[in-house]
Parts: sequence; structure tokens; C-alpha cells
Amino acid sequence: MARLFLILLLMLPLLLAGCKSDERILEKLGLVQTASYDLAENNRIKVTSCVPVIDPDSSVRRELLSTVSDSIKEARIMFSRQTDLTVVSGQLRDALFGLKLAKAGLGDYIDTLLRDPSIALGVKVTIINGDAGEILAKDYKPHTDTGRYINHLLEKEAAGNSIPNTTLYEFSRDYNDDGIDPVAPIVKDSGDKAIIDGIALFQEDRYRMKIPAQDGIFFGLFRDDLRQGEAALHLGEEDGRQVVVMFSSLLNSRKVKVHRLGPGRFKVELLANIQGSVLEYTGHHYLNKAGVRQQLERDIADVIMAKAKEMVSQMQQHNVDSLGIGIQIRNTLSYKEWNQMNWREVYPQVEIECKAKVTIKDYGKYM
Repeated sequence: MARLFLILLLMLPLLLAGCKSDERILEKLGLVQTASYDLAENNRIKVTSCVPVIDPDSSVRRELLSTVSDSIKEARIMFSRQTDLTVVSGQLRDALFGLKLAKAGLGDYIDTLLRDPSIALGVKVTIINGDAGEILAKDYKPHTDTGRYINHLLEKEAAGNSIPNTTLYEFSRDYNDDGIDPVAPIVKDSGDKAIIDGIALFQEDRYRMKIPAQDGIFFGLFRDDLRQGEAALHLGEEDGRQVVVMFSSLLNSRKVKVHRLGPGRFKVELLANIQGSVLEYTGHHYLNKAGVRQQLERDIADVIMAKAKEMVSQMQQHNVDSLGIGIQIRNTLSYKEWNQMNWREVYPQVEIECKAKVTIKDYGKYM
């Protein structure tokens, strides 16, 4: 027993030394929360990382690290030469990609981030209309941390379904699925603010077109079910004045019908069953009359269907299947039939019809 106690006593310093090598002191860690990636010259990549400064006595609230390298992981090694902190990625929340890089293709960079076990699958993927590093380095008063400001902006808009909440997992899932293409929100610098610029639509991993910010809710209605949202709809002129309806508290149930017209020919019906509240109506009719409400429902549906038709036409012109039409058609075919089909050639010829049924749940307290 005495010999066993002596052996354990001698091994104790070795165990303590092993713990020392794994020690992580918070004040000595550079916890990257937002990182940006831009295409540099000679197909290199400019990486900028934002590290919060946790020293309460410091007047600076963040430290920016930037370098140009051949890979994301090499950039992290180069960051270690610029700071006295140990740079780690375990707290990464947002990955911002410049538009030039998005046009060249994000597949390899998304894959690199996914391979890092310290990076969560829920990291947001955002496209910057411009240079991502420049917008991350800019100060927007009264916000002390631009990365956190953009993160909160994205969360708020995604909650209203005007933009998709795209994560590394969701982008990679849609990129590797042969029946749908990825999407991501776009942010741009507007001077004293960062603003939502729309929705980026990809063909595989390459940016092809965007949906304007004001039309984001219409895109969402035909891409998936919605449990929240609002839209300002212009219904034309009445007595020389624009008639505007503010349609809020949207609930949407999307259904899809696929009709096979012949070999390689399909018709797809996207049906949006929408319910909502009218918070503002600038027309001259009284909504307490059932006939007026029913006509307004048809007018709102017509505007939504016209917007959807325009968007679908543009998506087919750019050959981006952002609504997942391929998934719906694939589900009606055998494995062999789908594999023998060249979906990129078939998709632009598919007849896609967007239909909307609108129900006004309520129209305010006084009418």
C-alpha cells in the first residue's frame, strides 16, 4: 500500500503538467465572432476577423485582424503573428463573403469551415454587396461592434421572413442536393448604416442573381411555409393616389402539384394559402363590407402572383432552382429516371405556375 501511494505521488506532477498543456485562459484567447472572406489578386483570399476585446479598462471594444493568404487555415496561422492572443474559431457566428468571391464560387470555403470541428453548423452565411472586409472594418455609430450589429440585423429580418436564415449547414445541404440551389441574404454599406440588400440566388455554389429586399417576402411565400411576415402591397392608383395595403401577421401554407406532360416535360403548380391582417389601407372603400374585403383579397392575390411570376421567369433565365422545383419533380420519378435526366437543361423549360389564395383575418378596430 505504501508503495502504491509513493507511485501515485510521483505521477502527480506528470498529470498536472499534462493539464497545463490544455489550459485555456480567457484573457489570452482571441475569440473570433465574425470573419469575412474576399477574393484577392491571383486567386488568393483576403481574410478579416473581428475579435472582441474583453479588457474592461480598454477604450477599444474589438480588434481587427486581416491578411491575404492561399487558404482560410493559413490565414489563422498568419493572424497569430499579428496579436498576442491565441486566435480560435469556436465562437464564430457569422461568415461574410464578398460578392466577387461569391461569383467565383463558395463551395471550397464552405467545405473548409465545415471541416473545422470547432466551428458550429449554425454559423450564418451572408453575402456582402462589395468588399466584406471593408464593411466589417467600418464603424457604424452607435454600434461598437460591426459584426454583432450585422448579426442582430440578420436575425431581426429573418424572423420576419423577408430574408432566409442561411447557415453553413443549410448552404452545404442545398449545394450538395441536385434538386435545389442555395440562397443567402445580401448586406451592403449605405454610408452610415448597413442595410439588407436582398437575397442572393446561387447556381450550385456560384452567385447568379438577387431578389430585391422589398420582394423577399414574396420569394419566401413560394419557397416554404411561413409563420410570420409582413408586406406593403401597391394595388395601383385611385383618384390619382397610390392604394397601399399593409398586410401583416402572415401565415402561409405552401403546396406543390407536379404534372407530367411528356418525356422531359413538366408543369409545376406552387400554391400559397395566405392569411393575414390588414393594418393599413389607403383606398376609399370600407372594409367592413364583405364584398369589399373579398375584392381586396383578390387584388392582393393578383399582386403576389404577378411578383412571383416575374421572379420565377428571372430564375429560369439564370437557371437557378432556388425554390426547389427539382426536389418536387424528383419525388415523382424513379431513381433511374432522375439520374438519366439533365436537370439543368430541363429546368428552364418547366411550366411553373404560382397561385395565391388570400384570406383577410381582420382589418383593424375602426372602419
